[in-house]
This record gives sequence, structure tokens and C-alpha cells, in this order.
Amino acid sequence: MKKLVVMAALAILASPVRAATQTVTLSVPGMTCAACPITVKKALSKVSGVSTVDVNLDRREARVTFDDVKANVEALTRATRDAGYPSSVAGAAK
Repeated sequence: MKKLVVMAALAILASPVRAATQTVTLSVPGMTCAACPITVKKALSKVSGVSTVDVNLDRREARVTFDDVKANVEALTRATRDAGYPSSVAGAAK
């Protein structure tokens, strides 16, 4: 019985860290035409760990859902910046 408890404890400790799904809204003020959201969505979709991207031209925002083990906000803002559309977390102090 003792061996079983020890093996179960080791299995739990050895299991990989579970990823948490995060959603962030990015402000992308440089989007000015119908083609801009397509470019922004494509750039964000290429970031490893991103599962969904919804870009709204009228609000100049991108809502991104991602695996926080594979991606982070810095990677997302870097992707939009590299595509020519600097972004920041919506509502964040600038």
C-alpha cells in the first residue's frame, strides 16, 4: 500500500504543468482600413499557443485567446508590432 501511495504522489509531481487559457483584448489604434484586421489576425494567429483571434476594426481592438504556457501578452504585442500595427493591452495605462 505504501508503494502505491508513493507511486501516485510521484505521478502527480511528474505530470506537466497545466496550461491556463487566457484572453486579452489588445488596442490596435493603427488599423484604418478593411485590410488591416486581416493582417493583424494573421499575425496573431501565427503566435504559438493562440487558439482564437477576433479583430474589430470599428473598436480598433483584437481579442485573443491563448495558452499561457506557450504565449504571453509580450509575444502578442510583438506580433502586431512586427506586422506594422503596434498594440497594447486595452485599458492599460500608456
